[in-house]
Amino acid sequence: MNLPFSSLADALAWLDGHVDFESKMPTRRSLPTLDRMRELVHLLGNPERAYPSVHITGTNAKGSTAAMLTALFCSMGLSVGTYTSPDLERINERICLGKEPIDDDSLAAVLSTLAGLEELVSERPTRFELLSAAAFAWFADVAVDVAVIEVGLGGTWDATNVIDSEVAVVTNISFDHAEILGPTLEDIALDKAGIVKPGAVAVVGERDPSLVSIIETRAREAGAEAIWVAGSDFVTEANRLALGGRLVDLRSPSRRYPEVLVSLHGPHQGENAACALAAAEAFFARALEQDVVEEAFSSVEVPGRLEVVGHQPLVVLDGAHNVAGMEALAAALGEGFSVDGPIVAVIGMLRGRDPKAMLSALAPIGLATVVACTPDSPRAIAAEELAAEGRALGFDVEIGGSVARAVELGLAMVPADGMLVVAGSLYVVGGARSALVDAARPH
Repeated sequence: MNLPFSSLADALAWLDGHVDFESKMPTRRSLPTLDRMRELVHLLGNPERAYPSVHITGTNAKGSTAAMLTALFCSMGLSVGTYTSPDLERINERICLGKEPIDDDSLAAVLSTLAGLEELVSERPTRFELLSAAAFAWFADVAVDVAVIEVGLGGTWDATNVIDSEVAVVTNISFDHAEILGPTLEDIALDKAGIVKPGAVAVVGERDPSLVSIIETRAREAGAEAIWVAGSDFVTEANRLALGGRLVDLRSPSRRYPEVLVSLHGPHQGENAACALAAAEAFFARALEQDVVEEAFSSVEVPGRLEVVGHQPLVVLDGAHNVAGMEALAAALGEGFSVDGPIVAVIGMLRGRDPKAMLSALAPIGLATVVACTPDSPRAIAAEELAAEGRALGFDVEIGGSVARAVELGLAMVPADGMLVVAGSLYVVGGARSALVDAARPH
């Protein structure tokens, strides 16, 4: 192989030649290890040690919390590297400086470096391990002041867990990937709490006392400096619907922040804001100024999370991909997205999900029709299988096939005073976003 790669396409072709557990999730985790990842970062000169970091895990809300925390750091004048997953439309989205994704040349260059080092690793790394190493290396290259790192799966054995973060955030615990992390919620909580390192502040957004106790115990055993828990150390005291998002009153360990506009939809985003704010205070070891918090939260954007991409009819995209996510979506739609006309949902899911429970969670919004689709993933549940589950629950169901075709069919069924909701998987939302948003952009 001639290095460096001549284009990003060549680099991505090499990357895609590695095992991709995001596309083909194993049924269980056998012999978990961080050895490959430790070898990779060692060969790179341990770039993850070049800057302080905040590590974020949780079943849901990781991406939103990461976006809010990035916005807070940017408002404080810091250069911020943010690593998230999965991407909606382009892989560059995962590795950002501030709000800007890594450019094609830089991504190709850092992947070239990794390709040159790969033969020195004792065992072939996975695609996610290589991407994580690429993010750590690029953040060091551009000299970020702080990195916000989102876990890919779980915590203890995730590739990102080679970092020693100053702050570790556990947003919440619910059933997702239980076949790997579970089988119980207690098992999942224990796995996710594994990101807490000696001397770190653990910020816990979970509210269930039994799960909080597990996380606290694990954090103490790891040598955490402090443990801040939602509902006691930080809380959203008021969480009101507002034009363009939520108007919240937040209380942190340091002070109160009244009447802060969060430019994201859904009551759960008010809770996520409290968690992100606590993490920022833990990082700085002090309170933030009210105007800094207002500036950050009023401008935060999270594509694919209750994102409005069309009007007349109203078109809403949401990456809800498990039961808890669907319940949060239903609550948000019921509170802040009232329409006079019918509601149609384009839904697609991946294997390992519970179609019956996820579709049932949407029943309260009064769906007129579900359009079943097949996400573009080897792990996809076929549209026909999902349709059968929907009909068994009493929904009117149409089969859309591909995501693009399902969106086209759904739009044709919704009058101007109705609403089209797209959910069930970020693969579905990414495909829909490409069809709806990119198609509307001038070329």
